[in-house]
Amino acid sequence: MKLATLKDGSRDGKLVVVNERLTYCTDASHIAPTLQAALDDWAAVAPKLALLAESLSHEAVPTIRFHEHDALSPLPRAYQWADGSAYVNHVELVRKARGAQMPDSFWTDPLMYQGGSDTFLAPRDPIRMRDEAWGIDMEGEIAVVTGDVPMGVSPEEALEAIQLVMIVNDVSLRGLIPAELGKGFGFFQSKPSSAFSPVAVTPDELGDAWQDGKLHLPLSVDLNGAPFGRAQAGVDMTFDFGQLIAHAAKSRNLGAGTIIGSGTVSNKLDGGPGKPVSEGGVGYSCIAEIRMIETIKEGQAKTPFMKFGDTVRIEMLDADGHSIFGAIEQTVEKV
Repeated sequence: MKLATLKDGSRDGKLVVVNERLTYCTDASHIAPTLQAALDDWAAVAPKLALLAESLSHEAVPTIRFHEHDALSPLPRAYQWADGSAYVNHVELVRKARGAQMPDSFWTDPLMYQGGSDTFLAPRDPIRMRDEAWGIDMEGEIAVVTGDVPMGVSPEEALEAIQLVMIVNDVSLRGLIPAELGKGFGFFQSKPSSAFSPVAVTPDELGDAWQDGKLHLPLSVDLNGAPFGRAQAGVDMTFDFGQLIAHAAKSRNLGAGTIIGSGTVSNKLDGGPGKPVSEGGVGYSCIAEIRMIETIKEGQAKTPFMKFGDTVRIEMLDADGHSIFGAIEQTVEKV
């Protein structure tokens, strides 16, 4: 089942069911007006949405063309957005580039921060910033949406709470991060609004690509029309989504509609840092990572962060080359 939220002039949009190829959709607002409303009563609502999806596949319900530009993020705002760092290779490179040792605990206890969730960007909205000097960067990630999760849940039980899967551009302002972290109190200004894929899908829709709480497909990241990253999302993922959700729920209940991110998708190459796509590697899901590798190898970074007018596109294709979630495509604009 594939779900989307169409723009209708309201903050939370209108829920629709989308067909497998993302070409048509049908109104689902008579079942649940918004995706959050559906998640709040998922046990009762999901079977009705599934029946509607089946009817859509047989062209037995009214349809309209599905245009990704008309979609908001599936949850235009959420009660909670917590982003992990499941690809510890990425964390290791960050620390190595600045000459810092990585604590052993980073391999057993996930990093996670709580991001702003009141104003997610639509997947084709521009990234509007005041200053290029802030170090504007994209971060291609996988995210899941949960139902209600009790405090102290096990990783195995947590997997059962995953209702939907999406991809995300977790925008970062690298130039603001050091000063914020230097205060010892975490991210805020350096983590502006993120954008999620036009479509959210149920895990069963992913078939064999969804296994053990991981999505085993490459994540495509293009920068200004050129391949930048093709990292395999199921490879080098130290913590699966069950572990990430359990970590978030250690000391609190998680409400339905909680979004948990994977952190930047990152792969090693032969046990070492990756290589650009142009050199036969799988590239990177953020600019910071190639800058880290340049710093490690050459003593300084040379790849610039995003400038006004730059465009990033993030997408994931299935084994047959069809887009699963639709594309996040955003251009950086000056406010």
